[in-house]
Amino acid sequence: MNLRAVRSFVRRAGRQTPAQQRALVELWPRFGLTGETGLIDFAQLFGRSAPITIEIGFGNGDHLAARALAEPQRNFLGVEVHRPGIGHLLRAAATANLANLRVAEQDAVVLLRERIAPDALDEVQILFPDPWPKKRHHKRRLIQPEFAALVASRLRRGGRLHVATDWEPYAQQMRVVLDGCPLLATVTNEQRIARAATRFEQRGLRLGHDVCDLTYVRVG
Repeated sequence: MNLRAVRSFVRRAGRQTPAQQRALVELWPRFGLTGETGLIDFAQLFGRSAPITIEIGFGNGDHLAARALAEPQRNFLGVEVHRPGIGHLLRAAATANLANLRVAEQDAVVLLRERIAPDALDEVQILFPDPWPKKRHHKRRLIQPEFAALVASRLRRGGRLHVATDWEPYAQQMRVVLDGCPLLATVTNEQRIARAATRFEQRGLRLGHDVCDLTYVRVG
């Protein structure tokens, strides 16, 4: 699969509230990742050196904002392409004065490949990515061998990748792909990352879906 040619998302305009629209204009200079090229200097971006977590596809951002509030010792970068969700998170970040949170409006594949240096990240979270349930769309799923290798290369040794889905066929594919990445090793249940339920997870639970969390550590 060519990661540049096949995207795992479709940009949907969505309905932005007036408050979200204002946030995108007024709060982006404070929390947004500016510039489109060049490696990110995280110490400069946050004004300090601290462990770096990236959440890819944060939805409305409630989970990410809660983590940033609960873990002030860690820096967080959220990556999303849907502007209503970005506006929602920007408002939450401003309300809680989250100095350890920044937001990128960009394709995560491009961001990881072109703006994140190898061995730069301490943690990557991908919670409930689009399962693309139809067989003809499986090539659009984010968790593919090439993507796993890219993420693993950006994690420092000992850094963690945490993925979750409520779609069992996708969970099976995730296991196969991530188990097959030579730079990643699965971790035991006792080492898994605690987290709050996301909006997509709550919807899946209401539909009777089982939630699968998978955590891997960079070993190579």
